[in-house]
This record gives sequence, structure tokens and C-alpha cells, in this order.
Amino acid sequence: MTAPALRAWATLSNVGPGVLASVIIAAAAGLAATVTSGPIMLFALVFGLAVNFLGKVDRCKAGIRFTSQFVLRLGVALLGLKITVGEVASLGWPPIILVLAAISLTILASIAAAKWMGFDPRFGVLSGGATAICGASAAMALSAALPDHPKKEQATLFTVVGVSILSTVAMIAYPAITRLLGFDDVHAGIFFGATIHDVAQVVGAGFAVSPETGNVATIVKLARVVMLLPVILSVVLLSRSAVAEGAKRPPLVPWFAALFAALVIINSIISLPEVIRDGGGEASRFFLVAAIAALGVKTRLGDILAVGWRPAVLMVFETIFVAGIALIAITAKWV
Repeated sequence: MTAPALRAWATLSNVGPGVLASVIIAAAAGLAATVTSGPIMLFALVFGLAVNFLGKVDRCKAGIRFTSQFVLRLGVALLGLKITVGEVASLGWPPIILVLAAISLTILASIAAAKWMGFDPRFGVLSGGATAICGASAAMALSAALPDHPKKEQATLFTVVGVSILSTVAMIAYPAITRLLGFDDVHAGIFFGATIHDVAQVVGAGFAVSPETGNVATIVKLARVVMLLPVILSVVLLSRSAVAEGAKRPPLVPWFAALFAALVIINSIISLPEVIRDGGGEASRFFLVAAIAALGVKTRLGDILAVGWRPAVLMVFETIFVAGIALIAITAKWV
């Protein structure tokens, strides 16, 4: 066996058990989500916490760390295969401006509220970005972009739990709200796409109303996902400026953000086969589920419960805030 082959085998042997454990947990979460129609990310986290003992097994540690870091970033990058610039541009300017305003104002309000409540402002970035952009996927992406700190994984997992629960509640409640307010199919789709956290719940709420609502909601949601890249770059730039002189700075453009942008551009220029787009989207989703499962394995349930109720209040505020912006814009006929 050649030297490169030996190194590859040694790496595989080192990370294999932990990666396999994460994949099995992710598959179980997928099965549970299919049977119950529940949020897959929440199932992955709960199942990961249930087998927390694996995080203490020496043979699994390297693979679990690899899955929670590299596989997470790869999953975020592959989100680029689900988006084209043309799809976003087809919305016209008013919904795009609504998306930009909602995301910017929600993140800024979240940072201010986090400071006021005595939290690290980075939790405001994490939870506000997850609420404003694309739920658990955004939480994972922003967590990867934020500098390491002792409570980062704890904050990430709490955010995933919060946005998964709130997104499910929104999927059930928001169609009733749009009917009560007399929104037509297009404006209901804009509201769902601009406010519900996770993509799956946006699709569920939209198509429960009508095919037109579902299509509009999905495209508006994709416009929010596109904003993941500039938000990540902003977080990295701010993190670099906060690093003490002489200390190691994070890269200006993380590799997963660069790959995300490249895939969006390629997908916009070249008409990629549906099998590649759909396959990339499914791979992205599975990688993110496996990564959250690995983070669950690395975490004790007590660490999440120790966060307390105040962060939950912050996330409810963020959810109401972004919904309020969309409701004002639609009822004022700005979109």
C-alpha cells in the first residue's frame, strides 16, 4: 500500500467510528421526522443527547469532532446548490428590500436585546441570524463563523432547539393569521417566506394554503438564504477587528462561505441537472443533521437546561419582531 493510501486509511480509521455514529443518529432522526412530520434538527439533537456517552469513548471522539466541524461547514456550503440569482431576482425589488430590512433590523435588535438582558452580544448574532435567515441551518453556519468561546456550542444547541420549536409553531399558526388578515395567496407566501425560520416549515405552511402561496414562499425564503453569505462575511470581519494585535485572526473569507458563493454563481450561470441540484440539497440537509447530532453527542442535557428561560424569551421576541416587520410592510402595501 502506498504512503498516501496509508495516510488516508489512518485518517479514516481515526474518524470513521465517530462519523458512523453521527450518521446513524442522523438517519434515525430522519426516520422519526418522516413518521411524525416533526423537525428533523430537533430529533437529531435529542437523539445525540441521548447517546452522550459516545462523546467520552476515545474511538469516537475524533470522528464526532470532525462531523461537528468539517461536515457542518460542507453542509452549509452545499446550500448554494439550492439557489439561483434568477430565482431571487424574479421576486422584484419590494420583497427583496423587505428581506434585507427584516434580516438587518432583526439581527441589530437581537444584539441590542442580548446586551440589555446581560448576554454576550454574540448570542444575539447567533439567535437573531437564525431567526432572520434560515433557522437551524443559519445557526450552524453562524456558529462556524463565530470565534470559539467556552459557551459557543451550548448557545448553538439552545438556538437550534429554539428555532426548531418556534418554526413549527409558526408553520401551524401563521396560515390562520394570514386568513384572519385577508391576505391573498401572493402576500401570504411573502409573509411565510419572510418570517418562518426553517425552509421545511416555510414549504409546509405555503403549500398548505395553495400551490401559488407555496411557490412564492419558497422563493422569498431562498432570498433570505442568500443573505447568509453577507451576514457570515460581516461576522468574520467584525471578529477579525476584535482580535487582539498579534493574535491569530480567522480567514477573511472562510472556505465554506467561498464555496457557497461559488455554487450559487455556478448554479445561476449553468443550468445544472435537477439530479445535481436535488442531490446537493439533500446532501446539505443530511450533513447538517449529522453535524447537529454530533454536537448533541458532545453536549450534556444539563448544559442546555442550565441556560435558563431568559434566552427563550429573547428568541420569542426575535420571532415576533421579524413577523411584525413583515406584517407592517404587507398591510401598508409596500410589497
